[in-house]
Amino acid sequence: MSSYASTASIAQIADRIRGASHIAVLTHARPDGDAAGSVLAAVRAMRAVGLRAKGYFCGSVDPNIQSLAQSDETVHGNPPTMDSTIDLALLVDTGSWNQVEPLDGWLKSMAGRVVGLDHHGRGDPIASDRVVDTTAAAATQVVAELVDALGIDLRQHGGRYSIAEALFVGLATDTGWFRFESVTPAVLALASRLLAAGVDHTHLHQVLEENGRPARLGITARALSSVTLHREGRIAIMLLGESDFAATGAGSDDIGGIVNIPLTIRGIEMSCLLSEQSTGITKCSFRSKPMGEGHRDIDVNAFAAQFGGGGHVRAAGARIAMPLAQARARVESAVAALDVGGHS
Repeated sequence: MSSYASTASIAQIADRIRGASHIAVLTHARPDGDAAGSVLAAVRAMRAVGLRAKGYFCGSVDPNIQSLAQSDETVHGNPPTMDSTIDLALLVDTGSWNQVEPLDGWLKSMAGRVVGLDHHGRGDPIASDRVVDTTAAAATQVVAELVDALGIDLRQHGGRYSIAEALFVGLATDTGWFRFESVTPAVLALASRLLAAGVDHTHLHQVLEENGRPARLGITARALSSVTLHREGRIAIMLLGESDFAATGAGSDDIGGIVNIPLTIRGIEMSCLLSEQSTGITKCSFRSKPMGEGHRDIDVNAFAAQFGGGGHVRAAGARIAMPLAQARARVESAVAALDVGGHS
């Protein structure tokens, strides 16, 4: 990937937005809570200043996340190719071509008219003007700065849910509901602002984390029964094949968060979940946890880069164009070569 850093300020991005009339807000395929929250907050803010704006979701979307959007706020599955009136695109929570594959042709046709807001350390120059803040725990932290620059009240609504609630969804989910080491005073200060703006955090937690389908129990059991431990028990690998999804009736929307479960065990530093897709591609999720002062922790962002993926130091992913058995062999080989030496 190319050098990836900020090329503009929040004020300059706000000026580009004010100068547009019809804006498409985009994010990576299969959006998570931070991606969706960023899209929805941006769409609501732009509409609040009188602009035409719509969000576009590609790939599978967790129904619980989709439920946070009004029907007229987002389009699912259709790139904005046919709408020639769009004069600016805002790309949030990614800057990587391999994460926007369903949209890449359209984005390339919009060269020079794409702006970006991101918090990842790896990406491509998709957006000519972009803010990349790797100190932010979530992309919605960066979007919140844009909302402030536009002078929008966080209480502005898009139907049932407000800008504040969309921002909170990203902030909470990307910090593990404020458990991860990415939580800083700035994160908690923004969370406090959002709560003061009327966010019902208990309701949002129930919608997103306590609203799974019964099939989730079956697919979780199968994932846990597949666990193998590597490198003296420090790394866990779980596998889910097409047969597991077929037997349980689960889909890709039902496996969110399962990768984190092995990290609840003492001594396990890294967890990998490999799930086979019907297209012959294996989706890989990688997580790690801090092991204490002086310990050289595992950077799963660097680990995922071996497979063309990326993300964060503690949470990353990749897609390997191989069936599950072959992808497993590749990941196990990389795990065997991984430097997991104790103290730095």
